Amino acid sequence: MRAQMLVFLFLGASLAGCLGSTGSGSGSEDTSDLSQPANWSVGQWWLYTFSTPEWEDDSARLVVTETDAEEGTAYMLGITSQREARRHAVLNHNPFLGRITHDNLSAYENGAPQSVLQFPLVKGASWSFTLFAQEWTTIVTNAMDGVATLEASTTDGQSLDYVYSGSMGFFSDLVWTSSENQVLLQMTAVTTGLDYKGNVWFVQAGDIFSKEWDNNGGPDAEIEDSFFVSGHPSAGDYDEMIYWLDAAMGTGSTGSLTLRDHFSTSALTRQWGSGAEENGNLGTIPYPSGEYTLTITQTGDSYIRFFVAGGITTTWTL
Repeated sequence: MRAQMLVFLFLGASLAGCLGSTGSGSGSEDTSDLSQPANWSVGQWWLYTFSTPEWEDDSARLVVTETDAEEGTAYMLGITSQREARRHAVLNHNPFLGRITHDNLSAYENGAPQSVLQFPLVKGASWSFTLFAQEWTTIVTNAMDGVATLEASTTDGQSLDYVYSGSMGFFSDLVWTSSENQVLLQMTAVTTGLDYKGNVWFVQAGDIFSKEWDNNGGPDAEIEDSFFVSGHPSAGDYDEMIYWLDAAMGTGSTGSLTLRDHFSTSALTRQWGSGAEENGNLGTIPYPSGEYTLTITQTGDSYIRFFVAGGITTTWTL
């Protein structure tokens, strides 16, 4: 579920803080060297835009907050807006937040580093990795003048085309395309710098609930569902629960959503009348462990989509 969820344009929040200088992201004078990964420093940042067919576009600035994570083997990448950190946690549209290894700038998925890059980057080199819950085989199609282009594919026909820029020290472009030739994610670098000053957030997330209900002109419906909240499988109790809600009512249609905890206290309630829409409502719910009950009502042509993730927030001030 989380591999498919992605994105929105929020430059104001993403650009909060000092922009700093732009230029080489590698921290090295020789930006044409593709034999080894860039050496990042605390405060180094990249501004990316993210585009997907399902969600609104997103613009987010990623910042190096630590260089000694995972017992000195990894960096930590955070984001410059708490709201965007929460959005990324519940939609999971950016796999390159959190731990990034020193050796190959590998992102973590399912608790293990995934070598989307593998240095040295030389033309013809090939290897495999997991990303977006897919198994990929990639090949370096070109590597010269500090830029490497790579093409990855899955056995079912999906493709991942991406570019590593030595001058930026990270990806300059990444495009994930489905087997039906639909672009599922495009990640494009806008600019980079070395000296971000301000607050940075990262939310370590865990999936809790994900479902959509499309009445599509059917008979009136009342649906009851439930989910159990415990904690993150490796990091303990969550700080909060984060939800994402979409709803669209056709003419003459109505809908409602009620979420109650195990004390029967309403944690979230919504009601929609004829023609009402609610798109991309991002919010939080206090985190107690236990079972939650969700009640949905729908009439006519009505659509509701609801995601919930648990989050553990870390904040840095650089």
